[in-house]
Amino acid sequence: MLHNPYRAFLALIPADPLLVGDVVAVTGGVAIVQLPGGAQLQARGDAAVGQRVFVQGGAIQGPAPSLTYVEGEA
Repeated sequence: MLHNPYRAFLALIPADPLLVGDVVAVTGGVAIVQLPGGAQLQARGDAAVGQRVFVQGGAIQGPAPSLTYVEGEA
């Protein structure tokens, strides 16, 4: 069996990235989370409006620290 380096590389990258954002609304256990770039997504889980959370795979993973967002360019 041949070893495929590209597939080995892809296995190192998580399928769903861990994102951070602020909860802007909660309805029936589903939160609307606004990401730093302005995009919004829906995530299942417990959170309060205004809380910063980690989101992965459409689920809230837990609270995130409320740090200042800084974006740098390479």
